[in-house]
Amino acid sequence: MTPPRIAPLEGIRVLELGNYIAAPTAGRLLADFGAEVIKVERPGTGDELRNWRLHKGDTSMLYRTINRNKKSVVLDLRTEAGKEAVLKLAAKSDILLENFRPGTLEKWGLGPEVLNAANPELIITRISAFGQTGPLSERPGFAAVAEAYGGFRNLVGDPDRPPVRVGISIGDSIAGLYAAFGSMMSLYQREARRRDSSSAVPLTERIIDVALNEAMFSMMESLIPDYQAYGVDRQRVGGRMEGIAPSNAYICRDGASIVVAGNGDSIYQRYMQTIGRPDLAEDPTLQSNAGRWDRREELDQAIGAWTGDLDAADALAALDEAGVPAGPIYTAADISTDSQYAARNMVQKFDVSTGEEILPGVGFPGIVPVIGSESLPIRNLGPDLGENTAEILSGLLGMDPAEINAATGREEALQA
Repeated sequence: MTPPRIAPLEGIRVLELGNYIAAPTAGRLLADFGAEVIKVERPGTGDELRNWRLHKGDTSMLYRTINRNKKSVVLDLRTEAGKEAVLKLAAKSDILLENFRPGTLEKWGLGPEVLNAANPELIITRISAFGQTGPLSERPGFAAVAEAYGGFRNLVGDPDRPPVRVGISIGDSIAGLYAAFGSMMSLYQREARRRDSSSAVPLTERIIDVALNEAMFSMMESLIPDYQAYGVDRQRVGGRMEGIAPSNAYICRDGASIVVAGNGDSIYQRYMQTIGRPDLAEDPTLQSNAGRWDRREELDQAIGAWTGDLDAADALAALDEAGVPAGPIYTAADISTDSQYAARNMVQKFDVSTGEEILPGVGFPGIVPVIGSESLPIRNLGPDLGENTAEILSGLLGMDPAEINAATGREEALQA
């Protein structure tokens, strides 16, 4: 017997106008849990993410990942027919996602007021570098710039070197999380108003404004309060965390590195006993994080000497037995074969076509959070460009072939 499909957002339709990572991440999160996400792409090239980290074919694994569980529709927003199709789709949608430079939708004649006229209940979620208001609102900027503005980049790296970037587009992804959260919050408000038979939610409260720099700034914990209250200006500390010790990565005898977070007061005691340093466990000046932070170099040297005499597996086994949080530093290869990820269906395999060949059993990250005991199944990978154009424009909007050609730019291509 086939188990029932878990899809808490089934019946919700999302119109995604965004490119790259931020808005598509929000769309992916909503699609993962059952929303119908219609992704609008430009004719010919589609979302530029199709070409990012492209190794074969015409659609990258990055695109396939971030745009999973969606439908792709080609529309030419340079044409009146294309814009009219967007308005018709908006009229049948619950949420619209976009991450263009502020003013772009307005320039196309698709600003919030126009969208609201088409659908007075539509939630409009907008992601931009600096938000829709303020002196920097019109400035373009990718996540790299926003991460710097948000205070994040200054804390990443070693203190004697320039700041570095983490290896993923974390600013875009966090903004996408906030966009999805904001969309669901507004959707809940709309449904609550309906249940209470009260007035509709005004347009100003249905515009969700996510700025990349603010999304990163919101992750910075007590960066500003510590500075304004005590004049403490946090700086880069490499693999450590400011004010917390000992917590770092250490090299083992076999060349592998492990991460050990032994900074809890009681954990620290067990940690030092495990590495054969009861003197450090008993030292009265090391009984709190503040004291341990002052002597972090000494502690790291002691721990590094211990790990340097053991292979990673043996060091981790000893720490695990002592109840000290520790783990290996995984690569893609490690994750691909890990039993914990496998047990929760967090690496799901698909055969993927490059257009030239079929790549069998390619693993993709599962759906988070888990509902039940394991990840929900991915319904489909990011679609081919325009794969669902006819299905949506004909089936949902009732457009005939001539209207579809006009809206997708095919009419102009034929005339050319």
